[in-house]
Amino acid sequence: MSQPATVSVRIPQVTIGGNVDRHYKEAWEDLTADGAPFSWSNIEIRNHMTRVYDSAPANLIDIWSMSVAHGEKDYLVYGDERISYGEAHLKVNCLASYLHGLGIRHGDRVAILMRNYPEWVLTYWAVASLGAVAVGMNAWWTGLEIEFAVDDCEPKAIVCDQERLEKLTPHLSTLRSEGNIHVVAVRTKADLPDDAVHWEDAISNGDELPDVSKVSIEPDDDVCVFYTSGTTGHPKGAVLTHRGAVSNLLNLAFWGAMSKLAEQKAVEAGEPPPGSEKKVGESNAGSVLAVPLFHVTVCNCCMHPVTAVGGKLILMHKWDPEEALEIIEKERPTTFTGVPTMARELVNSPDFSKRDTSSLDSLGGGGAAVQPDLVQKIEERLEGRPSTGYGLTEVNGVITVNAAHFFLAKPESAGSPCPVMESRIVDESGKDLPSGEKGELWVKGGNVFRGYLNRPEANQEILTEGWFHTGDIAYFDEDGFLFLVDRAKDMVLRGGENVYSAEVEAAIYEHPSIAEAAVFAVPDERLGETVGVAIYLLPESTCSVQELKDHVSSLIASFKVPEHIWFVDEALPRNANGKFLKRELKERLVGS
Repeated sequence: MSQPATVSVRIPQVTIGGNVDRHYKEAWEDLTADGAPFSWSNIEIRNHMTRVYDSAPANLIDIWSMSVAHGEKDYLVYGDERISYGEAHLKVNCLASYLHGLGIRHGDRVAILMRNYPEWVLTYWAVASLGAVAVGMNAWWTGLEIEFAVDDCEPKAIVCDQERLEKLTPHLSTLRSEGNIHVVAVRTKADLPDDAVHWEDAISNGDELPDVSKVSIEPDDDVCVFYTSGTTGHPKGAVLTHRGAVSNLLNLAFWGAMSKLAEQKAVEAGEPPPGSEKKVGESNAGSVLAVPLFHVTVCNCCMHPVTAVGGKLILMHKWDPEEALEIIEKERPTTFTGVPTMARELVNSPDFSKRDTSSLDSLGGGGAAVQPDLVQKIEERLEGRPSTGYGLTEVNGVITVNAAHFFLAKPESAGSPCPVMESRIVDESGKDLPSGEKGELWVKGGNVFRGYLNRPEANQEILTEGWFHTGDIAYFDEDGFLFLVDRAKDMVLRGGENVYSAEVEAAIYEHPSIAEAAVFAVPDERLGETVGVAIYLLPESTCSVQELKDHVSSLIASFKVPEHIWFVDEALPRNANGKFLKRELKERLVGS
């Protein structure tokens, strides 16, 4: 293997206009200098030298323990329900005591199988407090999919809600054939299977957490397992560590601090960047959670940082843009956590102009690209700023972040790698490519996962000397900013030409009638593959096939223009993380 290229970026050089790039560089240097809040060093992790933050807490429980100081402040909001930090700590201690009584100890796994209820968050912290491992299971799974994951991760207990309990129960006898699995049922009055208790009974004893002071949790101990989306074959459980989660938390904190410091430096120098005059209104630290907690976007990139600052988590039962706008106006959170399609639905909602969204400091999303037109819409319609984070489950959250005027300057970029994130662009042989050339992105850092549960062969394929193969096709520009081209598997190979769906989708979204667009490959006898797209229009909007083709052909090369266009009558199907189900669309519209 060749040696890593010099694309491992510590201080990106950003040309924004004027001398803002100088302020960016200065802010980055100030925050990462020796003794500064985000200084970092190289240490050995799993036999490879890896970047870590010098000031990082040893584990997540250090962060949870400190949050008790927020006492009566709201922590969890769900409809009319409110749970303060003090109440949350009491419930967490009671559940931890119950689980400890079941024999659950350091390293044991407990599955969480429910929608975004407050009990999801409380269970997570209770499990982690014991040094045990929370397994975040997809609440949209079928019974058979649940059976597979439970068999795969072998939890000693499952905490689940009514709907998931109904799916789980027919499979319990099979799953218990090799050992008992305790079940805690959340928000149900239904009859329970054997060895199951209601949540209220599990936390009713009021005992203090036993032996918590004696639980030793090392930075590289497992804290959570999240299953990948499973678009091909069985899902894989990504094993995340305390160090990885803490590193991601500090990555997010760094980018927020750096962005604001760079802007401050520019303003003080008389070189105010675009948007620096904007001021958000009165707000409460916290976020509306519109995507599931079993995804790192919400758990690691929202729940962790909001808890760390004593903020408020507002849980939505089901996604609805009008309801989200009502919540934002009432609760006045600083952020909204969702995927870009949700941000688009917010700003396109007929209720948007009727609601006060001035508390939002940022809006955008993760899990998919924020299209350039959406970046501009957010900047124009909110006092808050556009933002995005790019990452994967396997890196505990983000690799890069882009926000505010940096995002306006480079709206097609995912941003720059965070300080402890080394990065490379390689070809199919693993050879490093120079800036500007497209290849697969590999990353390395303290936030990279330990590996997939029970998948040694997959781990060998995806981890090379500490480098994680993201599977994403990308390139770095001359400033060290990352541009995602596509997932390798989403690429359309048309007559020997690579067509990247993200580029085509961005062009389609420039049309004013488009609400949702998903590009995928359509088999073709002559060309191998051609470009297809499913389109869902905005209400009361119109667009013809030819009109859309003419629009797209004016923006991108002709071979990239969709040859197959389907206008559908309902919103495009998504998985639980909010990503479009392109395989399902393709099977429905084209056939298997």
